[in-house]
Amino acid sequence: MLGNTKRVSCFSSLKSKGIRGMKISYTVLGTNNLDAGTTFYNSLFEGMGSCQSFRTDRMNFWQFENFSFALAIPFNEEPATNGNGTMIGFDVETEDEVKRLYAKAIELGGSCDGEPSEKGPRFSGYVRDLDNNKLCFFK
Repeated sequence: MLGNTKRVSCFSSLKSKGIRGMKISYTVLGTNNLDAGTTFYNSLFEGMGSCQSFRTDRMNFWQFENFSFALAIPFNEEPATNGNGTMIGFDVETEDEVKRLYAKAIELGGSCDGEPSEKGPRFSGYVRDLDNNKLCFFK
């Protein structure tokens, strides 16, 4: 656990009020090289139940069952930068899948930001993609 953490459940009170809540539907990460980033994520997502669903001259989208993931050259045409403290988490089925995706990302030119291991309540591994965006694979 992280420090003095307490889990709080708020979903039952929301449901009793008829409030559906929200889910994250899509994630967009900035890139400075759309072709290299597309190659990285095509290889990383191979066999993960995604498909590259749409591409424009500045964006590339992958569709999963419950969300979309995209890479984009920023609209304002300034260089893409990674956010300090920003991280995208991918919930996968097994510890072996965490290890496989971590190793695949490193093989594709990503960098280590925390080898796969038990961290807090989850087994997770952390990498940086080609644009230094932080990714987490966890079970």
